[in-house]
Amino acid sequence: MAKAAAAKPIAGTGRSGVSPSSAPAKTKRRSNPRESKAGGAKAGRPAERRLRGIAITEGVAIGPVFGAVEPEIEPARRRIQAADIEAERSRLDAAIAQSKKQLIKLRARLDMLPEESQAEIAPLIDAYLHMLGPSRLTRTMRQRIEEGLVAAETAVRDTGDAMAAAIMAMAETGSDGSEQRASARRHADEVREISRRLIRNLTRQPFRNFAALPQGAVLICEYLRPADVALLDPSRLAGVAADEGGADGHTAIMLRALGVPAVLGVADLTAAAPPGTLAIIDGRKGEVILDPSTATLAEARRAVTGFARQRQHWARLRRLPAITTDGQEVELQANLELPAELPLIAQAGAAGIGLLRSEFLFMNRERLPDEDQQAEIYRGIIEAMAGDPVTIRVLDWSGEKEIDALVAEGLVPDLPPENPALSVRGLRLLLRRPELFETQLAAILRAANAGPVRILLPMVTTLGEIRSAREVFERVVRRLRRRGERLPEPLPPFGIMIETPAAALSADALALEADFFAIGSNDLTMYTLAVDRAEAEVAPLYDPLHPAVLRLMQFATEAALLMRKPVSVCGELAGNPKFTPLLLGLGLRSFSMNASAVPRVKQAVRHVGADACARFARRVMEQNHSSMIDELLSEFAAANE
Repeated sequence: MAKAAAAKPIAGTGRSGVSPSSAPAKTKRRSNPRESKAGGAKAGRPAERRLRGIAITEGVAIGPVFGAVEPEIEPARRRIQAADIEAERSRLDAAIAQSKKQLIKLRARLDMLPEESQAEIAPLIDAYLHMLGPSRLTRTMRQRIEEGLVAAETAVRDTGDAMAAAIMAMAETGSDGSEQRASARRHADEVREISRRLIRNLTRQPFRNFAALPQGAVLICEYLRPADVALLDPSRLAGVAADEGGADGHTAIMLRALGVPAVLGVADLTAAAPPGTLAIIDGRKGEVILDPSTATLAEARRAVTGFARQRQHWARLRRLPAITTDGQEVELQANLELPAELPLIAQAGAAGIGLLRSEFLFMNRERLPDEDQQAEIYRGIIEAMAGDPVTIRVLDWSGEKEIDALVAEGLVPDLPPENPALSVRGLRLLLRRPELFETQLAAILRAANAGPVRILLPMVTTLGEIRSAREVFERVVRRLRRRGERLPEPLPPFGIMIETPAAALSADALALEADFFAIGSNDLTMYTLAVDRAEAEVAPLYDPLHPAVLRLMQFATEAALLMRKPVSVCGELAGNPKFTPLLLGLGLRSFSMNASAVPRVKQAVRHVGADACARFARRVMEQNHSSMIDELLSEFAAANE
């Protein structure tokens, strides 16, 4: 991993400084109480305290607490007279211009940061700049000043809060799984960060800096912005913990890229950990231990040594092939939701991108990205993979995904349908709006000259949908060739997601038209069991080991193999090494997962034989209850450790 430049602050003061992006809004604090460990204190020594949060980056860190404080800005609500409208608009315009200047300067300095941080923050800065342009966000802020007769700070705060709340409310009305909700949370955080940056510039308040961060310290603060993380030097920093944050935000992605032990969402942490306190950050358990006892400290030091050895093992494993003990090669690829995750894929040793979710191109924009813009972004990702294959799933819009540009263009309704999972989404939308589909296909085809690419269609349920999609594809190919565009030969394969019972049960027919299958285990489980795992009342019923789900996967896999069509599995089943022997036994030889899961799944692959897995899978498929299946999986894993 490249080392960071000296950790100089990029401080955005009221003068000429440049800052990281402004802080995200406070998330709802976790209710986990602080826990005291009995018997950990000696006379005159504070008692050991254990606080729980969300595990972000594996590893254990020990060091003195360094706190980076940034006073919260809560400007009072202020009304104005009609005569003051122009002055407040001018103040807002000046704050927007200053924020743009700060972000542009920060982007220009990215070459001073670690390579991983550069890849993480550049797309995020671009998203911020889009929002500061002629977007719905800034347009609504100006409208609030004019129609609501409020000061610029009030307009910014009210607009940001309302838009972030609307994004999250739309996500909660959907039933498309946790990945879409995670994307909505990231989008809402981006809106809040821009609002806070504008407020700080309007009120001329300084930003936080990390100039005094000492070697080997543990950074503890109330929250961390993504740009804060990009400015941290992992060679100086022991670990990170914060009161706020979650496992799927931009900040968490970047912390994992830096490889620094980290825990977020630790309620009341900063109040409990003044600077200088000795702290242990346990990124395995999601725990922060303050004033550890002698015994706890000794145990933590052993864990630090053990984790260092484990990281060396993962590093060696990255260079080894994913091959079973009896010589069966297995393809382990990574899912990609944001370009910011590219460094994680490289670190994990994934053999390509098995599922590139293209929705990020359409978010945070007032206008849809045109063919040239899309082609440039796809080409950058394909080139970054240096010859490893990239599977691009075309736009999979559903009602809970906040994509303003689609609404503005009249391509989707302003309000989501009551049940977006059962409405016009995925390929259904693209076939209704062929101009949207054609633009994306043209961009992918132009970018495909940079390396191997596959095109993946979401939400397919009928043979007719594949045929219609292929007609659009062939029409785009003819148009590009008439235009003189150089296209790859052969053309990219054209595959489909298997994520509904209808697709799984008709897989033998669909295989006649599709070039490959990708089984989406998360959605397949949801649709098969009629369960949204985000709904507390039914979440316990969400069970990917339900015999019905496994039989659908088995049928789809066998249909693909019979037709000699490639088939992969993506989703949580693919990334859990406990399930690896079963999936191998069903005949699957291609897996796509979160990048962090690749080393563990590779280790599971290298510890089993394909023939033994096939025999094991036959036993599993004879069962009629998921609890028995889970027990068999545990027994098989224990026997092959």
